[in-house]
Amino acid sequence: MSKTTRATQLLSQAGVPFTVHAYDYDPNAERVGLQAAEALGEAPHRVLKTLMAEVDGKPVCVVVPSDREVSMKKLASAFHGKSANMMKPADAERLTGYHVGGISPFGQKKTVPTAIEEAALGEPLVYINGGQRGLQVRLDPKAALKALKAVAAPLIA
Repeated sequence: MSKTTRATQLLSQAGVPFTVHAYDYDPNAERVGLQAAEALGEAPHRVLKTLMAEVDGKPVCVVVPSDREVSMKKLASAFHGKSANMMKPADAERLTGYHVGGISPFGQKKTVPTAIEEAALGEPLVYINGGQRGLQVRLDPKAALKALKAVAAPLIA
């Protein structure tokens, strides 16, 4: 497994301090984020999952704790929209250039507006997908917010 991805390159170029953590990815896991948290020996609320969605038909990226679900109403509100829905996996892969299970908010092929669950900013360090299945980057969530030019908002149901 390469520990250099578009995501890690973007973080390095942005001067964001991070560490890379590989784990055994289980393609059959019911919930990939929870499987990652367990494999890393971390609390699920510190391992964030990256989801691709649409607000009023426009693509957005959403980063929330792996043990929580996104509220579509709150997601739409975070982007000043009326409605939100999850993006189809094939569309998410085409837009980001990453495979489902390895989608990172960093270094996507097409930059889209991103929101991070505000509760995650209370953690000193979080894990976010590093752009490959079985690869996480550990970093300060506030640095992630800044690097992504993301908004912090209440997003979980």
